[in-house]
Amino acid sequence: MRQSIGIDVGGTKIAAGVVDEKGEILARTRRDTPSKDSPAIVEAIVEVTRELAADFDVDVVGVGAPGFVDAGRSRVFFAPNLAWRDLELRDQVATATGMPVVVENDANAAAWAEFRFGAAADVNDMVLLTIGTGVGGALVLGGELYRGSHGFSGELGHVRLVPDGQLCGCGLRGCLEAYASGTALVRNARAAATSAAVAVPGSAALLLELAGGDPDAITGPMVTAAANEGDVLARHLITEVGTWLGAAMGSFTAIFDPAAFVIGGGVGDAGDLLLKPAEEAMRRNVTGGSQLPHATIRLATLGNDAGIVGAADLGRL
Repeated sequence: MRQSIGIDVGGTKIAAGVVDEKGEILARTRRDTPSKDSPAIVEAIVEVTRELAADFDVDVVGVGAPGFVDAGRSRVFFAPNLAWRDLELRDQVATATGMPVVVENDANAAAWAEFRFGAAADVNDMVLLTIGTGVGGALVLGGELYRGSHGFSGELGHVRLVPDGQLCGCGLRGCLEAYASGTALVRNARAAATSAAVAVPGSAALLLELAGGDPDAITGPMVTAAANEGDVLARHLITEVGTWLGAAMGSFTAIFDPAAFVIGGGVGDAGDLLLKPAEEAMRRNVTGGSQLPHATIRLATLGNDAGIVGAADLGRL
């Protein structure tokens, strides 16, 4: 059975594993990401590759890289949270390790893993939306990963929903990411908890308790935990995120007509508290409403392993 190495490069850690053809991870390793030092990041990727290749018969390396990867799956043009600018990542890693290397966008890698081995293994058309610090996206259409003419497709978090709306981290205003990301959730939670503590005593009691009484200490996982325990404000905030997400999915349905939307990322830990308002909003915003069949909404099943598994499998193609 063929084995390959999958590497998931993140802003804080580089996770790697040996993956077989069934999507099973046979061995793992990791390094911290020296995010401001481009050569050091490449060297860390080389180190984990050599470490895993020493004990397994692997035939290719797949690297899931954050940012804009070219259609040839070799060059990273730009990575917002790493010191990568116009980097020939494939050639550098291949030269250092002596192994064939494929570079893919990290969201594409995660989507491919969910399509091949996870939540969307029973369909041919799916859209992945990762709801974390930002909103990532990726497309599998007709059983093929869709990259676009330049390799940059699937940046669904930067579809603009509100003209001149909230400022997004990309520099534009009104993007989905500015309304339905973990960052947006925390921003709104801190503002709302401050107001609620004064205007509606008790409405954010658990959320504030988790934050030690300090609204500025609220984090995304705290909002999810408080919502799961019944905190009124936390549930309202997650419903709001789900509603924005569903409105966007209504538009994405009109464009892609997927069989499934797969929701990943940390905010997805809210489960039905997020998915139910998302589905309701999608139904309100999709053409034809209940008269037409449309996508199911599912939680991702592979969690933090998706990037490793997807990168490894794409390397074999």
